[in-house]
Amino acid sequence: MAGELASLVNRGKLSGARALALRVAPDQRRHQRVAVALLGRYMLADRQEYPCQTVDMSPGGVRLTCAVGGAVGERIVIYLDHVGRIEGTIARLLPDGVAVAIGATTRKRDKIASQLTWLANRAALGLPEDRRHERVVPRQTLAILRLDGGREVEARIIDVSLSGAALACEAELPLESALTVGGTPARVVRRFKGGLAVEFRLPLSPDRFDETLVL
Repeated sequence: MAGELASLVNRGKLSGARALALRVAPDQRRHQRVAVALLGRYMLADRQEYPCQTVDMSPGGVRLTCAVGGAVGERIVIYLDHVGRIEGTIARLLPDGVAVAIGATTRKRDKIASQLTWLANRAALGLPEDRRHERVVPRQTLAILRLDGGREVEARIIDVSLSGAALACEAELPLESALTVGGTPARVVRRFKGGLAVEFRLPLSPDRFDETLVL
């Protein structure tokens, strides 16, 4: 594994990032974990963002598969599909990722437990496979798109999901254009007649995903 990571660095795939140290500490768990694969991103103390996927999770901790690690005890902020934003510290460094101790209030831990229960039982309950496709129409539909260079464009929100939004907009913006929808960083992923679709840089938190949402 160490040779594989070194090869990735040499090919520039982990340029500017810190490759994982292959140091493993004893596994100490206080909560029962649920095997669940959620996509997300995380940010280390250097404020760089990296992609990740969960292996298992409990209200007190989460194990991530990722290519870039930090130091034991380092603060980490994670954004996960369905769960939203969580904070914690790196508890262990693993050959293919990190184990994180989640720092949260009792209320937040209860919410995580409910979300994990939903994820573990969604098939039995007949719920949709992926809630990222659920959409809402916010009460406040007017949005200002701020582009690189300071240009501002007015748009109307058609609908919003946790991962992106459809916007009615007269301006024809190039695909992959970086922009901010209100205060939410995003990029243009699709264009259609009279509008465009954007993908958020980070998924929205389910905590605020309803008609009162303001981007």
